[in-house]
Amino acid sequence: MSVLLDSPVTDQPRAGRHHGRGFWAVAATFLVAMAYSTVPAPLFPLYVAREGLSTFAITVVFAAFAVGVVVSLVLAGHVSDRVGRKTVLIPALGLEIVSALLFLTSTSLPVLVVARVVNGLGVGMITATATAYLFDLHTRHRPGASSRRFEIVSTAANIGGLGVGALVSGVLAQYVSSPLSTPYVVLAVLLAVSVAAVALTPETVVRSRFSYRPQRISADHGDRAGYVAAATGAFTAFAVFGVFTSVSPGFVAGELHHPSRLLAGLVVFLVFGGAALAQTVTGGLAPGVRRALGLGGQALGVLLVVAGMQVTSFPVFLVGGAVAGIGAGVQFKASIGAVTAMAAPEKRGEALAGLFFIAYLGLSVPSLSIGLATRILAPTAVMTWFAAIVLVLLAAVAALTRKR
Repeated sequence: MSVLLDSPVTDQPRAGRHHGRGFWAVAATFLVAMAYSTVPAPLFPLYVAREGLSTFAITVVFAAFAVGVVVSLVLAGHVSDRVGRKTVLIPALGLEIVSALLFLTSTSLPVLVVARVVNGLGVGMITATATAYLFDLHTRHRPGASSRRFEIVSTAANIGGLGVGALVSGVLAQYVSSPLSTPYVVLAVLLAVSVAAVALTPETVVRSRFSYRPQRISADHGDRAGYVAAATGAFTAFAVFGVFTSVSPGFVAGELHHPSRLLAGLVVFLVFGGAALAQTVTGGLAPGVRRALGLGGQALGVLLVVAGMQVTSFPVFLVGGAVAGIGAGVQFKASIGAVTAMAAPEKRGEALAGLFFIAYLGLSVPSLSIGLATRILAPTAVMTWFAAIVLVLLAAVAALTRKR
Protein backbone atom coordinates (compact mmCIF):
# COMPACT_ATOMS: atom_id res chain seq x y z
CA MET A 1 0.00 0.00 0.00
CA SER A 2 1.63 3.21 -1.13
CA VAL A 3 0.17 6.55 -0.07
CA LEU A 4 1.86 9.80 -0.95
CA LEU A 5 2.05 11.94 2.16
CA ASP A 6 4.48 14.51 3.40
CA SER A 7 7.86 13.40 4.68
CA PRO A 8 9.87 14.30 7.76
CA VAL A 9 12.29 17.12 7.33
CA THR A 10 12.64 18.82 10.68
CA ASP A 11 12.94 22.58 10.98
CA GLN A 12 16.32 24.02 11.84
CA PRO A 13 16.72 24.23 15.62
CA ARG A 14 15.78 27.66 16.82
CA ALA A 15 15.45 28.97 20.35
CA GLY A 16 12.27 30.85 21.15
CA ARG A 17 9.83 31.38 23.91
CA HIS A 18 7.00 29.93 21.80
CA HIS A 19 8.86 26.61 21.68
CA GLY A 20 9.41 26.80 25.44
CA ARG A 21 5.71 27.39 26.08
CA GLY A 22 4.88 24.63 23.62
CA PHE A 23 7.18 22.23 25.46
CA TRP A 24 5.21 22.66 28.69
CA ALA A 25 1.85 22.60 26.88
CA VAL A 26 2.68 19.26 25.27
CA ALA A 27 4.04 17.93 28.59
CA ALA A 28 0.76 18.83 30.33
CA THR A 29 -1.21 17.27 27.47
CA PHE A 30 0.86 14.09 27.71
CA LEU A 31 0.20 13.91 31.46
CA VAL A 32 -3.58 14.40 31.03
CA ALA A 33 -3.79 11.78 28.27
CA MET A 34 -1.92 9.21 30.31
CA ALA A 35 -3.92 10.09 33.44
CA TYR A 36 -7.11 9.29 31.57
CA SER A 37 -5.72 5.80 30.81
CA THR A 38 -5.75 4.75 34.49
CA VAL A 39 -9.09 6.30 35.47
CA PRO A 40 -10.85 2.88 35.29
CA ALA A 41 -8.31 1.10 37.54
CA PRO A 42 -9.83 2.01 40.95
CA LEU A 43 -13.31 1.60 39.47
CA PHE A 44 -12.92 -2.05 38.45
CA PRO A 45 -14.34 -3.38 41.78
CA LEU A 46 -17.43 -1.20 41.17
CA TYR A 47 -17.89 -2.69 37.70
CA VAL A 48 -17.51 -6.15 39.24
CA ALA A 49 -20.22 -5.39 41.81
CA ARG A 50 -22.62 -3.81 39.30
CA GLU A 51 -22.20 -6.21 36.37
CA GLY A 52 -21.02 -9.36 38.18
CA LEU A 53 -17.75 -9.44 36.23
CA SER A 54 -15.02 -11.96 37.03
CA THR A 55 -11.32 -11.21 37.53
CA PHE A 56 -10.71 -12.63 34.07
CA ALA A 57 -13.32 -10.28 32.56
CA ILE A 58 -11.57 -7.33 34.17
CA THR A 59 -8.23 -8.40 32.71
CA VAL A 60 -9.92 -8.72 29.30
CA VAL A 61 -11.09 -5.11 29.62
CA PHE A 62 -7.58 -4.10 30.59
CA ALA A 63 -6.02 -6.15 27.78
CA ALA A 64 -8.39 -4.49 25.31
CA PHE A 65 -6.64 -1.22 26.12
CA ALA A 66 -3.22 -2.73 25.43
CA VAL A 67 -4.46 -4.29 22.18
CA GLY A 68 -5.63 -0.86 21.04
CA VAL A 69 -2.24 0.61 21.93
CA VAL A 70 -0.31 -2.06 20.05
CA VAL A 71 -2.49 -1.80 16.92
CA SER A 72 -2.18 1.98 16.97
CA LEU A 73 1.59 1.89 17.43
CA VAL A 74 1.96 -0.45 14.45
CA LEU A 75 -0.32 1.58 12.17
CA ALA A 76 0.26 5.17 13.27
CA GLY A 77 2.81 5.47 16.07
CA HIS A 78 5.61 6.37 13.65
CA VAL A 79 3.64 8.53 11.21
CA SER A 80 4.30 11.83 12.99
CA ASP A 81 7.86 11.68 11.62
CA ARG A 82 6.25 12.15 8.20
CA VAL A 83 3.05 14.15 8.56
CA GLY A 84 3.83 16.26 11.61
CA ARG A 85 3.41 15.90 15.37
CA LYS A 86 0.18 17.91 15.66
CA THR A 87 -1.42 16.05 12.75
CA VAL A 88 -1.24 12.86 14.84
CA LEU A 89 -1.57 14.22 18.37
CA ILE A 90 -4.83 16.17 17.99
CA PRO A 91 -6.87 13.28 16.46
CA ALA A 92 -5.42 10.97 19.14
CA LEU A 93 -6.77 13.27 21.87
CA GLY A 94 -10.10 13.19 20.08
CA LEU A 95 -10.14 9.40 20.38
CA GLU A 96 -9.56 9.73 24.13
CA ILE A 97 -12.60 11.99 24.40
CA VAL A 98 -14.70 9.49 22.41
CA SER A 99 -13.56 6.76 24.82
CA ALA A 100 -14.68 8.84 27.82
CA LEU A 101 -18.09 9.37 26.23
CA LEU A 102 -18.44 5.60 25.72
CA PHE A 103 -17.69 4.97 29.39
CA LEU A 104 -20.46 7.42 30.26
CA THR A 105 -23.06 5.57 28.18
CA SER A 106 -22.99 2.11 29.79
CA THR A 107 -21.26 -0.19 32.29
CA SER A 108 -21.83 -3.38 30.29
CA LEU A 109 -18.82 -5.53 29.39
CA PRO A 110 -19.01 -4.99 25.59
CA VAL A 111 -19.07 -1.20 25.99
CA LEU A 112 -16.20 -1.30 28.49
CA VAL A 113 -14.13 -3.34 26.05
CA VAL A 114 -14.84 -1.00 23.13
CA ALA A 115 -14.14 2.09 25.26
CA ARG A 116 -10.79 0.66 26.32
CA VAL A 117 -9.84 -0.30 22.75
CA VAL A 118 -10.56 3.28 21.63
CA ASN A 119 -8.59 4.55 24.64
CA GLY A 120 -5.67 2.34 23.59
CA LEU A 121 -5.82 3.51 19.98
CA GLY A 122 -5.46 7.09 21.17
CA VAL A 123 -2.64 6.32 23.61
CA GLY A 124 -0.71 4.38 20.96
CA MET A 125 -0.68 7.50 18.80
CA ILE A 126 0.14 9.77 21.73
CA THR A 127 3.04 8.01 23.47
CA ALA A 128 5.68 8.01 20.74
CA THR A 129 4.39 11.22 19.14
CA ALA A 130 4.31 13.27 22.35
CA THR A 131 7.74 11.96 23.39
CA ALA A 132 9.28 12.87 20.03
CA TYR A 133 7.42 16.23 20.04
CA LEU A 134 8.83 17.08 23.47
CA PHE A 135 12.35 16.27 22.27
CA ASP A 136 11.89 18.50 19.22
CA LEU A 137 10.55 21.40 21.27
CA HIS A 138 13.28 21.01 23.87
CA THR A 139 16.08 21.14 21.28
CA ARG A 140 14.56 24.20 19.60
CA HIS A 141 13.99 26.02 22.86
CA ARG A 142 17.46 25.14 24.21
CA PRO A 143 19.75 24.31 21.27
CA GLY A 144 22.89 22.52 22.34
CA ALA A 145 21.64 21.99 25.90
CA SER A 146 21.64 18.67 27.73
CA SER A 147 18.65 16.41 27.08
CA ARG A 148 18.16 15.86 30.82
CA ARG A 149 15.13 18.18 31.03
CA PHE A 150 13.47 16.32 28.15
CA GLU A 151 14.12 12.91 29.73
CA ILE A 152 12.79 13.96 33.13
CA VAL A 153 9.70 15.73 31.84
CA SER A 154 8.72 13.19 29.19
CA THR A 155 9.01 10.16 31.43
CA ALA A 156 7.43 11.97 34.40
CA ALA A 157 4.48 13.06 32.27
CA ASN A 158 4.10 9.55 30.90
CA ILE A 159 4.51 7.50 34.08
CA GLY A 160 3.46 10.23 36.53
CA GLY A 161 0.28 10.80 34.55
CA LEU A 162 -0.68 7.16 35.01
CA GLY A 163 -0.39 7.57 38.78
CA VAL A 164 -2.27 10.88 38.88
CA GLY A 165 -5.18 9.44 36.91
CA ALA A 166 -5.66 6.53 39.30
CA LEU A 167 -5.45 8.76 42.38
CA VAL A 168 -7.90 11.37 41.05
CA SER A 169 -10.29 8.62 40.00
CA GLY A 170 -10.03 6.91 43.41
CA VAL A 171 -10.67 10.14 45.31
CA LEU A 172 -13.67 11.06 43.15
CA ALA A 173 -15.08 7.52 43.30
CA GLN A 174 -14.81 7.52 47.09
CA TYR A 175 -16.43 10.88 47.74
CA VAL A 176 -18.81 11.78 44.87
CA SER A 177 -22.30 10.45 44.34
CA SER A 178 -21.67 9.26 40.75
CA PRO A 179 -18.35 7.38 40.95
CA LEU A 180 -18.72 5.71 37.55
CA SER A 181 -19.31 8.94 35.66
CA THR A 182 -17.69 11.94 37.40
CA PRO A 183 -14.05 10.86 36.83
CA TYR A 184 -14.68 10.50 33.09
CA VAL A 185 -16.39 13.90 32.87
CA VAL A 186 -13.48 15.62 34.63
CA LEU A 187 -10.86 14.02 32.37
CA ALA A 188 -12.89 14.61 29.20
CA VAL A 189 -12.94 18.34 29.96
CA LEU A 190 -9.18 18.35 30.55
CA LEU A 191 -8.64 16.47 27.29
CA ALA A 192 -10.67 19.08 25.41
CA VAL A 193 -8.52 21.84 26.91
CA SER A 194 -5.44 19.86 25.85
CA VAL A 195 -6.60 19.82 22.23
CA ALA A 196 -6.67 23.63 22.25
CA ALA A 197 -3.22 23.77 23.87
CA VAL A 198 -1.66 21.51 21.22
CA ALA A 199 -3.34 23.49 18.43
CA LEU A 200 -1.51 26.61 19.66
CA THR A 201 1.88 24.85 19.86
CA PRO A 202 4.35 25.30 16.96
CA GLU A 203 4.85 22.33 14.66
CA THR A 204 8.38 20.87 14.52
CA VAL A 205 8.20 18.66 11.44
CA VAL A 206 8.05 19.85 7.81
CA ARG A 207 5.96 17.66 5.56
CA SER A 208 7.16 16.13 2.27
CA ARG A 209 6.37 13.00 0.29
CA PHE A 210 6.72 9.43 1.52
CA SER A 211 5.25 5.96 0.95
CA TYR A 212 3.21 4.74 3.91
CA ARG A 213 4.04 1.44 5.58
CA PRO A 214 3.14 0.05 9.00
CA GLN A 215 5.64 0.31 11.84
CA ARG A 216 8.56 -2.09 11.58
CA ILE A 217 9.48 -3.68 14.88
CA SER A 218 13.21 -3.74 14.37
CA ALA A 219 16.28 -3.41 16.52
CA ASP A 220 18.17 -1.69 13.70
CA HIS A 221 18.28 1.81 15.14
CA GLY A 222 22.01 2.50 15.28
CA ASP A 223 22.89 0.05 18.08
CA ARG A 224 21.18 -3.32 17.81
CA ALA A 225 22.39 -4.71 21.14
CA GLY A 226 21.52 -1.48 22.94
CA TYR A 227 18.04 -1.39 21.41
CA VAL A 228 17.30 -5.00 22.41
CA ALA A 229 18.46 -4.29 25.97
CA ALA A 230 16.29 -1.14 26.12
CA ALA A 231 13.25 -2.94 24.71
CA THR A 232 13.58 -5.87 27.12
CA GLY A 233 13.89 -3.44 30.03
CA ALA A 234 10.78 -1.57 28.89
CA PHE A 235 8.87 -4.87 28.63
CA THR A 236 9.68 -5.87 32.21
CA ALA A 237 8.89 -2.38 33.53
CA PHE A 238 5.48 -2.34 31.90
CA ALA A 239 4.78 -5.90 33.07
CA VAL A 240 4.99 -4.57 36.63
CA PHE A 241 2.86 -1.52 35.75
CA GLY A 242 0.26 -3.72 34.09
CA VAL A 243 -0.28 -5.88 37.14
CA PHE A 244 -0.90 -2.86 39.36
CA THR A 245 -3.37 -1.21 36.98
CA SER A 246 -5.37 -4.35 36.18
CA VAL A 247 -5.58 -6.93 38.97
CA SER A 248 -4.06 -5.25 42.03
CA PRO A 249 -7.29 -3.38 42.99
CA GLY A 250 -9.02 -6.77 43.11
CA PHE A 251 -6.17 -8.25 45.18
CA VAL A 252 -6.35 -5.34 47.62
CA ALA A 253 -10.13 -5.69 48.01
CA GLY A 254 -10.11 -9.51 48.09
CA GLU A 255 -6.98 -11.14 49.45
CA LEU A 256 -5.95 -8.12 51.58
CA HIS A 257 -9.50 -7.19 52.69
CA HIS A 258 -9.34 -3.44 51.90
CA PRO A 259 -12.30 -2.59 49.61
CA SER A 260 -11.82 1.21 49.72
CA ARG A 261 -11.76 2.77 46.23
CA LEU A 262 -9.43 5.46 47.54
CA LEU A 263 -6.94 2.81 48.69
CA ALA A 264 -7.15 1.10 45.29
CA GLY A 265 -6.27 4.39 43.61
CA LEU A 266 -3.56 5.08 46.18
CA VAL A 267 -1.81 1.76 45.44
CA VAL A 268 -1.67 2.57 41.71
CA PHE A 269 -0.59 6.15 42.45
CA LEU A 270 2.29 5.02 44.69
CA VAL A 271 3.54 2.63 42.01
CA PHE A 272 3.54 5.26 39.28
CA GLY A 273 4.30 8.17 41.57
CA GLY A 274 7.36 6.35 42.88
CA ALA A 275 8.37 5.67 39.30
CA ALA A 276 8.04 9.32 38.28
CA LEU A 277 9.89 10.58 41.38
CA ALA A 278 12.71 8.10 40.87
CA GLN A 279 13.05 9.18 37.25
CA THR A 280 13.45 12.78 38.39
CA VAL A 281 16.04 12.25 41.13
CA THR A 282 18.19 9.78 39.17
CA GLY A 283 18.70 12.02 36.14
CA GLY A 284 22.34 12.75 37.02
CA LEU A 285 23.35 9.11 37.40
CA ALA A 286 25.39 7.25 34.83
CA PRO A 287 23.32 4.98 32.51
CA GLY A 288 24.86 1.83 33.99
CA VAL A 289 24.03 2.91 37.54
CA ARG A 290 20.45 3.75 36.52
CA ARG A 291 20.03 0.36 34.90
CA ALA A 292 21.37 -1.45 37.98
CA LEU A 293 19.09 0.57 40.26
CA GLY A 294 16.10 -0.23 38.07
CA LEU A 295 16.85 -3.94 37.99
CA GLY A 296 17.42 -4.14 41.74
CA GLY A 297 14.33 -2.09 42.60
CA GLN A 298 12.03 -4.21 40.47
CA ALA A 299 13.44 -7.45 41.85
CA LEU A 300 13.08 -6.37 45.48
CA GLY A 301 9.66 -4.84 44.89
CA VAL A 302 8.00 -7.89 43.34
CA LEU A 303 9.41 -10.07 46.12
CA LEU A 304 7.88 -7.73 48.74
CA VAL A 305 4.54 -7.75 46.91
CA VAL A 306 4.43 -11.54 47.03
CA ALA A 307 5.50 -11.51 50.68
CA GLY A 308 2.69 -9.07 51.50
CA MET A 309 0.15 -11.38 49.90
CA GLN A 310 1.62 -14.46 51.58
CA VAL A 311 1.32 -12.95 55.08
CA THR A 312 -1.82 -10.88 54.24
CA SER A 313 -0.05 -7.62 55.05
CA PHE A 314 -1.32 -4.55 53.20
CA PRO A 315 1.64 -2.34 54.35
CA VAL A 316 4.18 -4.83 52.98
CA PHE A 317 2.21 -5.10 49.74
CA LEU A 318 2.11 -1.29 49.49
CA VAL A 319 5.85 -0.88 50.12
CA GLY A 320 6.56 -3.61 47.59
CA GLY A 321 4.45 -1.82 44.98
CA ALA A 322 6.24 1.47 45.61
CA VAL A 323 9.70 -0.14 45.39
CA ALA A 324 8.76 -2.08 42.25
CA GLY A 325 7.41 1.14 40.73
CA ILE A 326 10.65 2.98 41.52
CA GLY A 327 12.69 0.25 39.84
CA ALA A 328 10.38 0.06 36.81
CA GLY A 329 10.37 3.83 36.42
CA VAL A 330 14.14 4.11 36.46
CA GLN A 331 14.45 1.22 34.04
CA PHE A 332 11.91 2.70 31.64
CA LYS A 333 13.63 6.09 31.75
CA ALA A 334 16.94 4.44 30.91
CA SER A 335 15.30 2.73 27.93
CA ILE A 336 13.75 5.96 26.63
CA GLY A 337 17.04 7.83 26.98
CA ALA A 338 19.00 5.09 25.24
CA VAL A 339 16.65 4.82 22.26
CA THR A 340 16.30 8.58 21.84
CA ALA A 341 20.08 8.96 21.78
CA MET A 342 20.81 6.09 19.40
CA ALA A 343 18.11 6.83 16.78
CA ALA A 344 18.69 9.17 13.86
CA PRO A 345 16.46 12.31 13.99
CA GLU A 346 14.40 11.25 10.96
CA LYS A 347 13.70 7.85 12.60
CA ARG A 348 13.25 8.96 16.22
CA GLY A 349 9.46 8.61 16.22
CA GLU A 350 9.71 5.20 14.58
CA ALA A 351 12.31 3.99 17.07
CA LEU A 352 10.21 5.18 20.01
CA ALA A 353 7.07 3.63 18.52
CA GLY A 354 8.88 0.28 18.36
CA LEU A 355 9.99 0.64 21.97
CA PHE A 356 6.47 1.47 23.15
CA PHE A 357 5.07 -1.43 21.10
CA ILE A 358 7.25 -3.87 23.02
CA ALA A 359 6.55 -2.10 26.32
CA TYR A 360 2.79 -2.40 25.85
CA LEU A 361 3.13 -6.07 25.06
CA GLY A 362 4.59 -6.24 28.56
CA LEU A 363 1.58 -4.33 29.84
CA SER A 364 -0.97 -6.70 28.30
CA VAL A 365 0.40 -10.24 28.05
CA PRO A 366 1.34 -10.76 31.73
CA SER A 367 -1.87 -9.17 33.01
CA LEU A 368 -4.07 -11.27 30.76
CA SER A 369 -2.10 -14.38 31.71
CA ILE A 370 -2.61 -13.59 35.40
CA GLY A 371 -6.34 -13.17 34.82
CA LEU A 372 -6.49 -16.57 33.15
CA ALA A 373 -4.35 -18.22 35.82
CA THR A 374 -6.56 -16.96 38.67
CA ARG A 375 -9.39 -19.11 37.27
CA ILE A 376 -7.53 -22.26 38.31
CA LEU A 377 -5.00 -21.10 40.93
CA ALA A 378 -5.14 -18.98 44.06
CA PRO A 379 -4.19 -15.31 43.44
CA THR A 380 -1.21 -15.57 45.80
CA ALA A 381 0.17 -18.56 43.90
CA VAL A 382 -0.31 -16.72 40.60
CA MET A 383 1.57 -13.67 41.87
CA THR A 384 4.38 -15.92 43.07
CA TRP A 385 4.77 -17.34 39.58
CA PHE A 386 4.61 -13.84 38.11
CA ALA A 387 7.42 -12.69 40.40
CA ALA A 388 9.56 -15.66 39.36
CA ILE A 389 9.10 -14.84 35.65
CA VAL A 390 9.90 -11.16 36.26
CA LEU A 391 13.12 -12.14 38.02
CA VAL A 392 14.13 -14.26 35.01
CA LEU A 393 13.44 -11.35 32.64
CA LEU A 394 15.42 -8.97 34.84
CA ALA A 395 18.34 -11.37 34.74
CA ALA A 396 18.09 -11.39 30.94
CA VAL A 397 18.21 -7.56 30.87
CA ALA A 398 21.29 -7.62 33.09
CA ALA A 399 22.96 -10.16 30.79
CA LEU A 400 22.15 -8.14 27.65
CA THR A 401 23.46 -4.96 29.23
CA ARG A 402 26.67 -6.64 30.35
CA LYS A 403 27.17 -8.18 26.90
CA ARG A 404 26.73 -4.80 25.27
